[in-house]
Amino acid sequence: MRIVLFVILLLCGLKGKSQERWALSAGEIRHRLEGLQVFGSVLYIAAHPDDENTRLLTWLSKEKHLRTGYLSLTRGEGGQNLIGSEQGAMLGMIRTQELLAARRIDGAEQFFTRAVDFGYSKNPEETLRMWNKDSVLADMVWVIRNFKPDVIICRFPTSGEGGHGHHTASAILAEQAWSAAADPKRFPQQLRYTEPWQAKRLFWNTFQFGNVNTTSAEQLKINIGAYYPLLGESTGEIAARSRSMHKSQGFGTAAQRGEMIEFFKQLKGETVQGDLFEGLDMNWSRVGAPVDFRSKVAELINTFDDKAPEKSIAAIAELYQWLGALPLKDAEVRYWVAVRQKEIRALLLACAGWYAECLADAYSLTPGQEFTVRLQCIQRRDAGLRLIKLRFHDTDSLVAQHLETNKLYTFTHRMRVPAASALTNPFWLNKPVHQNMYQVPMQALVGKAENDPVWETVAEVELGGIRLNVPVQVMYKEVDPVKGERNRGVEILPAVSLSFSTPLVLLTGKKASIGLKLSAQQANQRGQVILSGPPGLEVNPRIIPLFLEAKGSTVEVTSELFSGVTKLTGQLRASVVIGNDTLKKSIHRASYDHIPEQLYMTDAAVNVRQFDCFGAGGKIGFINGSGEDTPVNLRQLGFEVEELKPEQLSSEVLAGFRAVITGIRAFNSDENLYKQVPVLLDYVKQGGNLLVQYNTNSRIGPLNGSIGPYPFTISRGRVTDETAKVRILAPQHPALLQPNKISEADFNGWVQERGLYFATDTDTAYTKLLSMNDPGEAALDGSLLVTAYGKGNFVYTGLSFFRQLPAGVPGAYRLFVNLLNLPSGK
Repeated sequence: MRIVLFVILLLCGLKGKSQERWALSAGEIRHRLEGLQVFGSVLYIAAHPDDENTRLLTWLSKEKHLRTGYLSLTRGEGGQNLIGSEQGAMLGMIRTQELLAARRIDGAEQFFTRAVDFGYSKNPEETLRMWNKDSVLADMVWVIRNFKPDVIICRFPTSGEGGHGHHTASAILAEQAWSAAADPKRFPQQLRYTEPWQAKRLFWNTFQFGNVNTTSAEQLKINIGAYYPLLGESTGEIAARSRSMHKSQGFGTAAQRGEMIEFFKQLKGETVQGDLFEGLDMNWSRVGAPVDFRSKVAELINTFDDKAPEKSIAAIAELYQWLGALPLKDAEVRYWVAVRQKEIRALLLACAGWYAECLADAYSLTPGQEFTVRLQCIQRRDAGLRLIKLRFHDTDSLVAQHLETNKLYTFTHRMRVPAASALTNPFWLNKPVHQNMYQVPMQALVGKAENDPVWETVAEVELGGIRLNVPVQVMYKEVDPVKGERNRGVEILPAVSLSFSTPLVLLTGKKASIGLKLSAQQANQRGQVILSGPPGLEVNPRIIPLFLEAKGSTVEVTSELFSGVTKLTGQLRASVVIGNDTLKKSIHRASYDHIPEQLYMTDAAVNVRQFDCFGAGGKIGFINGSGEDTPVNLRQLGFEVEELKPEQLSSEVLAGFRAVITGIRAFNSDENLYKQVPVLLDYVKQGGNLLVQYNTNSRIGPLNGSIGPYPFTISRGRVTDETAKVRILAPQHPALLQPNKISEADFNGWVQERGLYFATDTDTAYTKLLSMNDPGEAALDGSLLVTAYGKGNFVYTGLSFFRQLPAGVPGAYRLFVNLLNLPSGK
């Protein structure tokens, strides 16, 4: 039983939403055949998506033919988003898929722990305390025990040069995991499914990032700048395409060609002189093959016919059969047999020119719904492939047919979604986060990058005298007139979904209205909508009749909210009762061209806040940056917000606004905004208020000019502790007095952080309003600068209003409104 469980876990770890590639060029087939000679693996470890060295992963996978993995401790949900407004869990889903897209290019595999990226951390002590160190370590040990790397490589050191507490923590934990994975006394509950594993060596892949250079002459140096004639690309070209998948982080990268030197410092294991894998047994002898067996594999490669790959099927099938006959008592042999047979299966099908797709007649399905799937398959070479049976979700269909060469075969089947089917949702988001760790229901899910497909049809085929089970994911195909063919996985959705018109309601006058959209994923839905709120909130109407006749139909209802109290914090929840079923899910989607469409379900709820905030109203201009919900939040408060593009800015246009705001990273996001700085400053001089939210000034996001009327520098200074004490430096300044009197109490309840990219080296013309610091650090006074300029006012702030406003933090709203109401001589 333990052997069976191990193989299942290993194969599940390899499987994801991506359809297995069967269509390979002759060069790709030959390249993969060469890889059959190598039995070795390497695991790269860091903290976030985009921390990985894609050049090194490419070289390890393509040049060394090693099974290569990247273990990212988090999914990056605490980072920034340069392509949209998604934050938190949705951003984590986007960045997960960006990693998977990168791995499809560089050839490595992707793993995660359950740790949540809670935002920037200045030291590993805070990180390990916030994460629950033992839980993250257990996940890393689990991945190591199952992936069984010969060598582990860290991106960052334990000494802090990585510049982020998460980075340093990843290195500390990697060193501990290297030893713990081999110790049967550590995390013994895992040994029901796997075995201890001792990696042979641990390295740190040293680096030079900006002014930080951790490389040195005595370190191991390897030139990874290889060119792959069979693939038509070099390491730097493949790695650039891989790296450029991190689009949400703005990491598009130019291709590099020629020599590329990587540096390594050895941390654990037998010392090496010139090679990471020096002296390791990484050939067929690892699974007990006799010496002459290697020559058989070499002969297979040498005799491969690029124009007739089907001629090699018999020899490749012989390898598959030989592996299948091996005794599986040894864990290492079991591991490599499972890995190699999966690779050989793909090669056999590629040599046959096999292709298969299984398409559903709808992408959204509901529990109990009937639907039709159509499976088409073809062998495009004369390979003698025989289709034995098709195993659908609910039945087997015997076919027993030899496929004619280059003839497309079509099979249809009617299926029903089981009534008890779980709704489609990322497995790590089905339960609330606990202590900055995702809660997953079973050990087998730990480490996995994404859900398994909702359904697969299994085609049992006979090829080269052996039988293969070929999983074919059930997909939905659509053709876009511009983008062409687009495939997406099928989804199981509730019969009715609910979506509030806004994620936050601000009761500015003790009353507000809220819209609720109801969408049918199944026809003839009749029932009641029920709204419930916190004590002190009256909802009218609270119960609303519902009838949705057709699938895809929607209806919008509106309720009025009244507050009988002076302050209120809570949630308004919605559900639909249809017969004995209560439905309460909202569907959130993220759609970008470089990744599959993402779906995330939550309970239908909207945050409700009531607090004193004076001075809201009037017309505000907002220049978008890298994505935030500030315009939505200000409209909720009562402002009229017009979103502007840099090319629209002129003295005449700006004159109509009481204040203008630039979004986060606005100057980093659009170089054209620099050209409009004189126009913006003239607007201030004529009596306007300009509020500039944080920008970066770094190698990745440089500032290309001055953005204020007087000099200041944007630093990397930040305060990550959202509870850090805030000291008011200029209590009589109008920004802290009117129309809302600001006190230290207004900084209670902030989320994730105080702020980032504070100003420094400021001209004396600026007034510094606040001072704050993380525990044990020097005070920073550049979070909020204000200066009068002409008749108006210029503000630069690194305070994270973009996080606080969507979270409904009262003090953040009150302070933000004050900054928009600074007195002017207009």
